[in-house]
Amino acid sequence: MNATPRLTLLALAALLAAFARPAFGAVRLASPFTDHMVLQREQPVPIWGTASNAGELVTVRCNGQTRVTTADGAGRWKVQLAAMAAGGPFELTVDDADGQVRLTDVLIGEVWLASGQSNMDFTVAKTPKYYFAGVNHEAEEVAAANYPQIRMFSGIWSRSAEPHAEVAGTWKVCTPENVREFSAIGYFFARDLQAVLHVPIGIVTLTYGASTAQAWVRREAIAADPRLKPDLDAFDARVKAYVPPTAAEIAQWQEAAQKAKATGQRGPRMPHPHPAADQHNPTVLYNGMIAPFVPYAIRGIIWYQGESITGSHALFPVWNETLIKDWRSLWGSPLPFYFCQLSAQDASSNSPEVRELQARALALPATAMVVTVDIGDRHNVHPKNKQDVGDRLTRIALAEVYGRKIEFSGPVYRSMSTEGSSLRLTFSHLGGGLMARGGELRTFEIAGADGKYVPAEAKIEGRNIVVRAAGVAQPAYARYAWSNYPEGCNLYNAAGLPAAPFRTDQPMP
Repeated sequence: MNATPRLTLLALAALLAAFARPAFGAVRLASPFTDHMVLQREQPVPIWGTASNAGELVTVRCNGQTRVTTADGAGRWKVQLAAMAAGGPFELTVDDADGQVRLTDVLIGEVWLASGQSNMDFTVAKTPKYYFAGVNHEAEEVAAANYPQIRMFSGIWSRSAEPHAEVAGTWKVCTPENVREFSAIGYFFARDLQAVLHVPIGIVTLTYGASTAQAWVRREAIAADPRLKPDLDAFDARVKAYVPPTAAEIAQWQEAAQKAKATGQRGPRMPHPHPAADQHNPTVLYNGMIAPFVPYAIRGIIWYQGESITGSHALFPVWNETLIKDWRSLWGSPLPFYFCQLSAQDASSNSPEVRELQARALALPATAMVVTVDIGDRHNVHPKNKQDVGDRLTRIALAEVYGRKIEFSGPVYRSMSTEGSSLRLTFSHLGGGLMARGGELRTFEIAGADGKYVPAEAKIEGRNIVVRAAGVAQPAYARYAWSNYPEGCNLYNAAGLPAAPFRTDQPMP
């Protein structure tokens, strides 16, 4: 039999099969993967994206490794690179039959996710977009920010009622120009970490101003908790009942917005926006910003949220705990989760009770808290001293993740005993000894059994603090820095780290 017709038929069959496969365009990497990115060292590294066609063979190459996989019926593919040592720059290429993606200047190092609301979103410099930002000594910090081994991915703000596959953004090298719109806390954390570890540092910044904790939590995690599910049900009902604005309403709004812009005034909000556009609603920021990044390999998470609490304060620790546990389940790892306690400010949202609720997350393993009560701004929810916040986060990571023998916490209240008309308080994390910065200890109070607090005299005695007050013969309780703006709170350890506000009847975990 002549083989030519048979070959022709085989070729024709292959051609018909190719046409039968759904086509999706060019081969692509998922949004976390761009030039200048940092991949996590010493861990398996997932790489994923979409192929040009369903069933397409996809080949990924990086740092001497080659992985081959087949795209599924929707064109999706994923491979896993073996753990790599710190280094670079490398190239990463992805090929299928119809094309190639080539990324350059890829580094291997330490990657951390920075998330939360506006104080994590707060950038190094004040810009038109970040009008509320700009750190202390901004000009000097910007000019000095030449760190080619520090990279940051800043996700574009995105909210959604359904999980997204992509979040816009690119990895950028730390230069004086680029650092202006870097998360300030993320940048200072990376800078201080890199100075000690001497490896590339990547920060993935996924933040949204005025967001609540519930906005960052996955639907499945909320639905599984009967305490939280009513919030999800209420959101779903609002989505179902939503009616978009009419063309006339939109035209009226656009006209008013243009007039406001022309006169330099703030424009009106869009008429009755979709419920998913509200960053206080459950799931919307997980869907828009976190879902597209899972399971990008990271070492841990730094978090700053708490000013925006809607609903019951009693549920705030539940939302925090649910978020931490759920993110860990998504990454399949007990990721370190280090969070910032709210700083001092004359605002109800920055109350000592809220700080206490935040501290309850310390009951979970692999968590730690940065105290910022001493570096607040009485009149501004966005204090500009982000350098100390970054330093304190770095200390925690160095001690808890990277094994450095350094103190990472200020004094932590542990126990109390009564000595006549005085109370003796004991602490852990002495860091070389207790100290009062700038004079005598301030902002201590004591109360009798009636719970009526009065200012107290406090003295350091070795590893303890003794507090007393005239007129309180039988003290029962003590507290420290217990106000929205505890001006003058000055209890530190010899490592220069501040004590968190506390009350003896509600000790921290």
